[in-house]
Amino acid sequence: MTTPTMKNLLLILAATCILGASASAADKIDISKLPPALKMDGVTFAKDIKPLVEKSCIKCHGPEKQKGKLRVDSLEAILKGGEDGVILKKGKSAESPVVHSVARLDPDTAMPPDGKGNPLTKEQIGLIRTWIDQGAK
Repeated sequence: MTTPTMKNLLLILAATCILGASASAADKIDISKLPPALKMDGVTFAKDIKPLVEKSCIKCHGPEKQKGKLRVDSLEAILKGGEDGVILKKGKSAESPVVHSVARLDPDTAMPPDGKGNPLTKEQIGLIRTWIDQGAK
């Protein structure tokens, strides 16, 4: 039988474990290593980002295959995210998981995975950052 005090202690221990796990995952990400956003106006999905994802991402995240239940072939699909949730935070590229992945800041989530395609260039990552920082339009 658990007393209210024991229940509180168990809840505190569980929260500590959960927070500790997320902190260790966040510790892997060093956003100071991100390429900077580009200094350009009017970046849009249709004009700037879609050609990039068609070249580098559609094979695994398009209409035929959706690894991680993630599609990136339309703005709506990108904004929806995948099985791990939302992949971008409008206006906050440095906090967006998709930027962390394509910048390969964490080997566990690096995109594309080793041997599955060429990593994006710093300029391409900067373009994605600019698009997200401008509201992912």
